[in-house]
Amino acid sequence: MNETTLIRRWAIGMALCLTLTQAPHLVNSAQAETGSLEQVLAQQTKAQTNALLPIKDFYQQLNQQPAWQDVTHVEALVKALNSLEDDGLNPEDYDADSLLDAFQASQQAGKLAQADFDIQATTALLLALEHLSRGKVNPNEVEPKWDIPRPERRYSLLRITHALENNDIQGALDYVRPSSSEYAQLREALRHYRTLAEKGSVPYLAGREEALRPGDTHEDVQILRQRLAYWGDANLLAADSNAYPMIGVQSAISDQRTYDAELERAVRRFQRRHQLQEDGVVGERTRLALNTPLSSRIDQLRVNLERARWIKPTQTDEPRVWVDIAGYRLHYTRPNGEHWDARVVVGTPRRETPIIHSAISHLTVNPSWTIPPTIMREDVLPQVRRDPGYLARRNIQVLSSSGERLDADAIDWQRPGAVMLRQVSGGGNPLGRVVVRFPNSEMIYLHDTPARGLFQRDQRALSSGCVRVEGVMEFAQLLLQDSGSRYQLSSLLSSSGSDRNVNLPQRIPVALHYLTAWPNAQGEVEFRDDIYRRDARLLAALSQAV
Repeated sequence: MNETTLIRRWAIGMALCLTLTQAPHLVNSAQAETGSLEQVLAQQTKAQTNALLPIKDFYQQLNQQPAWQDVTHVEALVKALNSLEDDGLNPEDYDADSLLDAFQASQQAGKLAQADFDIQATTALLLALEHLSRGKVNPNEVEPKWDIPRPERRYSLLRITHALENNDIQGALDYVRPSSSEYAQLREALRHYRTLAEKGSVPYLAGREEALRPGDTHEDVQILRQRLAYWGDANLLAADSNAYPMIGVQSAISDQRTYDAELERAVRRFQRRHQLQEDGVVGERTRLALNTPLSSRIDQLRVNLERARWIKPTQTDEPRVWVDIAGYRLHYTRPNGEHWDARVVVGTPRRETPIIHSAISHLTVNPSWTIPPTIMREDVLPQVRRDPGYLARRNIQVLSSSGERLDADAIDWQRPGAVMLRQVSGGGNPLGRVVVRFPNSEMIYLHDTPARGLFQRDQRALSSGCVRVEGVMEFAQLLLQDSGSRYQLSSLLSSSGSDRNVNLPQRIPVALHYLTAWPNAQGEVEFRDDIYRRDARLLAALSQAV
């Protein structure tokens, strides 16, 4: 049973009127009528044993005074809880639909019921704060190989109770909500796409042998305009409210069937937001993206708002390396505030690049490559068995478990035993000329590659788990410079032998995250392919009642 289920069951139990028979240590109805509400509430709060929410601490901040005995406070709480829909959370998880009725009933039922309602409302608020500040779902339950501690509860109860005293419940939620610009942009996008979804649907763009290109004149161009209007580009349609009552059209266009320059710009914008080749040509992948229901994108935004709540906040001036796995990008924020970006190649769906938080510790210059056991078993051994010259052509050495060189011709490759394979450094080495290393349990690193043509592809989930970085030489030199190293990469490359490790004087934080919707540098939210098929499981957990 997860934490939120326990909290929910406890909250429901506390909402019931407790009796002396059920809980002898609590006040009974007669005692409740003779004591003040503060005394009854103090007794009810004192009896709490729940460690998942800071309920006792909350009332200690209020000197055991009730928080929810004024209808305006309850109304403000309900309004604030309903606003969590913009965060991709479900207000019903916090009793937003029933709190007002429960309040009115408690006011007619005496001090014990009033105290119980006060604790119920406090539970709803604290649970919402918990989910908003560090996520509703425990990532360990839905993300494979997640080994990052969940963010700590990152708010002060004193700030929360001060907000309540000013009847600023929305301010309390704003205080704990992630403060990054990316989170705010995802939240705004969710509101925007929900507004678009309320306008209704339009025809789908049918499959066709020929792609739609700028300059074409065809009936499908008119449907293309409708699909783009469905996604928010309403100015592409002529004002015909009878034909398109669900679309807020704004301007007339002379020929809806012609693929003109304005339409091309809209297609390119759409492609940029959907990880497609930005060429203005409506081929199969662009057509499929255009035909995706808005409801799917709304779900995608909810999932990634939850992932954003898992991310540990960073200081704006803190240097860090960020690998956006599903976005195929690396972003480096330097100590001076400058940004360096590069395309990357990440793991295939069979060999996923994991989520990691660590710090870059050192570089390996002119690396050799010890072939990992999985790659050796699944990729290399089948090749060796078919082609005895495979190892020699690729400068791959055979080593014993203690590191001694072995004769490849003397090995029974059907049953090779505990041997290791190591490819010597050089131009054909898969790691290229430099590796960027950081401690992690999955033996993942960033590295150079001789296969630089892969960076030109739109879909770059092509590696065996580690991350290949375009322009990694420049990146490595920046890491040396920004960490205070006395070394120059060019000198190291020319003067070093194989496998020279160069420590960074100051470690630089690195994070690898999987995000299928995320803002780009222009502030537009991009939708990415769910290459590792993780969204559905998280969406199911996020949608489950607590």
